[in-house]
Amino acid sequence: MRIADVVRASARVPLLQVVKTAVAAVAAWFLALAVFPDEIPVFASVAALLVVQPSVNQSFGRAMERSLGVIVGVLVALGAAVVFGEQSWLVLLAIVVSLFVAWGLRLSPGSSVQIPISAMLVLSIGAATPSYALARVVETIMGAAAGVLVNALIVPPLALEPARAAVLQLGRRVADELDRLAAALSRPGDRADLDAALEAARELREVRQAAADAIRSGRDSLTLNPRRSRYRKQLERDVALLARLEPLVTQVIGMTRAVRDHWHPELADDPTVAGIAEELRRAAHDLRLLVEPGGDLTAAGRDVPALTRPLVVAAPPSRDWVMIGALLEDLRRVREEILGR
Repeated sequence: MRIADVVRASARVPLLQVVKTAVAAVAAWFLALAVFPDEIPVFASVAALLVVQPSVNQSFGRAMERSLGVIVGVLVALGAAVVFGEQSWLVLLAIVVSLFVAWGLRLSPGSSVQIPISAMLVLSIGAATPSYALARVVETIMGAAAGVLVNALIVPPLALEPARAAVLQLGRRVADELDRLAAALSRPGDRADLDAALEAARELREVRQAAADAIRSGRDSLTLNPRRSRYRKQLERDVALLARLEPLVTQVIGMTRAVRDHWHPELADDPTVAGIAEELRRAAHDLRLLVEPGGDLTAAGRDVPALTRPLVVAAPPSRDWVMIGALLEDLRRVREEILGR
C-alpha cells in the first residue's frame, strides 16, 4: 500500500466548503479578537475550522461537541491547577483524567477528544485561572457559532442530487436484472450464466444500501437548512420511490435464485415460462418509466401494469411447479410495487 493511498481521500472536498471554512476561521479570529484584544484567539479559529461540515445539521452537532468538550476540558485543567499548583507533569495528568471523565460521561468521540486537547492547551498556553478559563470557553463558543452561521448563510449545502442519482441507479439496475432474468428463461443457458445472473442480482443489495445511505445524507442536509422548504418535496419523492424499489431487490434475488436452482433446457419451451419471461420484460420497461425523472405510470389517466394481460397457466410438470409457482407469486409482488399498491 502506498503512502499516498493512506493520506489522500478518494475525492476532493468541495471547493465551496474549503472557502467557507477559511471564511469562518477568519471571522472567528477577528470576532474573538474584538472581545479579547489581549489574547491570541486560537480557540475561536480552531472551533470554526472544526465546525464547518458538509451539512448545517452536522455543523450544529460538531459545534455542540466542540463547546461541551472545551467546557469540560477547561474545568478539568482548572481543577487540576487548583489542587496541584503549577507542575510540569500536570499536563499529562490532565490528559489522562480528561479521557476517563469523557468515558464516565459517555460523551461522543468528538467531545471525548476535545476534552484532553482543551485541558492541555489551557495548562500549556495560559495560566489556569477562572478568568482565563471563562475567556477560553466564550472564545470557543464564538468560534463554533461563526462556523455554523457561515455554513448556514453561504450557500448551505444540500445532498439531494446524489440521493436522486443513487435511487435512479437502483431502479435501473433492478430493471436490468429483470431483463436478464427474462433472457435466462427464454433461452437455454449453462450453469455459469445462471451463476453470474445470481451474483449480479445479489449485488443489488449493495446498490440498495448505497441508495439508503444517500437518502439519509440528503435528509441530514435538509435539517436546519434555510433552503429545506424549497427542496423537501424532492427528497420526499425519492424516499417514496426508494420504498417501492427496496422490496423489488428481494423479489429479483428470489426469482433469480429459483431459476438458477431449478433450471433445465426444456423450460424454454414451456408456454407458461415464456409468458413469465414476457411479463418480466414488461415489468422492466414499466420500472424504467417509473424511475426516470418525472416518471408516473398513472399520468394522464394511463395505467401501465407490469402484468398487462392474464397468464393462462397450464399444469406444469411435477418437477417445475415449485419454480413456476414461485415466479408467478414474485411477479405479482413486483407488479404491486411498481404500481405502488
